[in-house]
Amino acid sequence: MRCPFCAHPETQVSETRESDEGDVVRRRRRCHQCDKRFTTYERAEISLPHVVKRDGTRADFDITKLRASMALALRKRPVSVEQIDSALERIQEKLLNSSAKEVPTTKLGELVMRELKRIDKVAYVRFASVYRSFEDVDEFRQLIKDI
Repeated sequence: MRCPFCAHPETQVSETRESDEGDVVRRRRRCHQCDKRFTTYERAEISLPHVVKRDGTRADFDITKLRASMALALRKRPVSVEQIDSALERIQEKLLNSSAKEVPTTKLGELVMRELKRIDKVAYVRFASVYRSFEDVDEFRQLIKDI
């Protein structure tokens, strides 16, 4: 770590502490050159893939958008917030484990549909009816038969 005072490249860690939540590490450092002390903070950086939309544009993955679309499908359904949070965590975990830098909205939509099918069939049908934008009533009937 470079010293912020004299830019010397070598510093020594004199003390390390973890935050109460355990998600941040605080380190006290001392510069070998100017002997000044300073504090650094370390935090894990989780990199979720970018979302590639149908028109080809790219956007950052936004969990709040995903939560909102799931909440719309789950509106007035007997599903707890914990179930929704768990589903969102499973989706994020699958995206992180895929190690892909980009994910198309079609793949993201399929992940959401899989989770909704698991927790509430009516919400699954609601989401699928908008997501797949059926042109034909027979296609919609087939989706319901598959459940």
